[in-house]
Amino acid sequence: MLTLAEKILFTIATLVSLYFTYRGVDRIIKLISSGQGKPDWKAAFKRIPEVIAKVLPLQPVFRLRLWSSIFHAMIAWGFLIFLVVNLSDLTYGFTGFNILEQTGLFGDVYRLMADIANVAILVGMIAMVIRRFALRPAVLSTRKTTLLNPNARAGISRDSAIVAGFIIIHNASRYLGESFYLALNGVRDSWQPTISAVAGLWSGVNANTLLIGEHAMFWLSLGAVVAFLPYFPYSKHIHLFFAPLNIWMKPQRRSIGELNYINLDDTSIEQFGAAAIKDLHWEQVMDAYACIMCFRCQEVCPAYNTGKVLSPAALEINKRYNFNHGGGMDVPMLDLISEEAVWACTSCGACVDICPVGNEPMRDILEVRRNLSMMESKFPKQLETAFKGMERNANPWNVSQADRLKWADGLNVPTIEKNPEPDILWWVGCAAATDARAQKTAQAFAKILNAAGVNYAVLGQNEQCTGDSARRAGREDIFFGLATANVEMLNEIKPKRIVTTCPHCLHTIKNEYPAFGGNYTVIHHTQFINELVGAGKIQLSVSSDKYTVTFHDPCYLGRQNKIFDAPRDDLKLAGLEVIEMPHNSAKSFCCGAGGAQMWKEEEQGTTRVNTTRFAEAKATLKNAGPSAETETVAVGCPFCLTMMSDASKADGGEIQVKDVAELVAERLK
Repeated sequence: MLTLAEKILFTIATLVSLYFTYRGVDRIIKLISSGQGKPDWKAAFKRIPEVIAKVLPLQPVFRLRLWSSIFHAMIAWGFLIFLVVNLSDLTYGFTGFNILEQTGLFGDVYRLMADIANVAILVGMIAMVIRRFALRPAVLSTRKTTLLNPNARAGISRDSAIVAGFIIIHNASRYLGESFYLALNGVRDSWQPTISAVAGLWSGVNANTLLIGEHAMFWLSLGAVVAFLPYFPYSKHIHLFFAPLNIWMKPQRRSIGELNYINLDDTSIEQFGAAAIKDLHWEQVMDAYACIMCFRCQEVCPAYNTGKVLSPAALEINKRYNFNHGGGMDVPMLDLISEEAVWACTSCGACVDICPVGNEPMRDILEVRRNLSMMESKFPKQLETAFKGMERNANPWNVSQADRLKWADGLNVPTIEKNPEPDILWWVGCAAATDARAQKTAQAFAKILNAAGVNYAVLGQNEQCTGDSARRAGREDIFFGLATANVEMLNEIKPKRIVTTCPHCLHTIKNEYPAFGGNYTVIHHTQFINELVGAGKIQLSVSSDKYTVTFHDPCYLGRQNKIFDAPRDDLKLAGLEVIEMPHNSAKSFCCGAGGAQMWKEEEQGTTRVNTTRFAEAKATLKNAGPSAETETVAVGCPFCLTMMSDASKADGGEIQVKDVAELVAERLK
């Protein structure tokens, strides 16, 4: 198809394009490689089937924004087919061999797939262009109060326009070129239904004009690819390569909230956390290039949704625009995210969970906290009380260890000294042991265990805080001391199974203590209650009263440890009508206490996180139908219990807030 001169010109243009593309890609690789740590290739290769199962069907994309996800899928799947189509067109241009002319099933299916893919890409792109530039939904941008690179505010739209223009020109040209080809050869191909229909429009056009048109469309279609390639490494659509790599090469984690181990016994460590981009791990640098700037993480962030300045999307975008505009790895993290935003994070994990490309902005934020707390001693002053409590009395309430078992007065609760070989070691947790409201959960669970005749024990005065709040606040030193002591004690006891009444304790012991040499079987109390009912060890008296319950999924129970069914099953077994909130299970909205927020005031916003969540719970209960005799918000976490109870009191106290264990204990026969 191409003349010799055209072939030489196209080859030269392609080589020049590939050279500048290589320079852009090489810079990206060097930036990522200069991050901390190295990939674990052995673990990565084991995940290849999992990655294929996620990436090819675009499974993470469809969890939010259904219609835009469908249009995105039309473009993505269309381009997978167009990898072959473009190669075929290039072969045709240089050799004259046209796979579209091949007979038989292969040729027929190829032509049909090329036709469908071309239409799908064009329809998907037009829909996306209308959405971004005409409808302009608020979810595709961020508030002016959020720290966003000045180049990004206009740059994101400009980048979207360039990419959209390239795709539309490329695909429309290819589409028209093929229609000219069919018209030139007088072909009506049923395996190319839409292109054949367009070819019919050119029935009166002379052959020479059609030939020139086909020729021009080849240059415009594949020429657009050659022209776009050098820009590709600087566009947000580099995610086409880095998103699968990001999902594939991420370090293996037991939970999305598991943090990297720091050995504080190693006196050679001089840097804690991330002061600059260079202090981030390599995968955190790669997050910037995997990011598609879709703002989904921002859309589910409880801090952003209550008017705070934090936007996890802005953090990733700022990293990318820093790199794209000549910034390197020495740029301070506080140039990319404000200190106020750093302390607004509840470490709920919603941003990590929802990201379709596997980014972890929460991890960056917690690394910045580590640096501020450990290196600069800069943290909200309200946290000092909790820190002192954990250092002096091994609990953030600063209650004496001698009072650790006072909640069990009048109950038959055996300690590990009295029952050294229990089937169940119950890790009560600081809240349930020291907080007046949470103690009712511990008392209710003790009644359940005793009623079931469970062989269990508690640590009593030997139990310390797991250190979760200290770690999320950046005080790795406090966490390290508590974790080391707790693991040493637990390894001596050798518990068969550990049951916790706090998801934060569950998460820490199950997912973070293994790095300290503590590997245990840990379950939540709602899971154990489920076991007891299933085994017939406890029987529940189902009331005839209309009792409506909505369950609030704690972030560290549901999203971070995938425990969704057990608490709901417990409530249903107790004869309660369970009604779901719009934000439930993995998409649950945070109560506002995680990430050490329990011990400090919220950053300024339009409203509080807990009141926002309680309002959703209240609306769910009120909209459930005829008024129930009793309406309750059920929880499975002492922090959630406090936050939702406070919100209920502020609202007038009409709606009860109770732990699942309390509701079950009330119905014990």
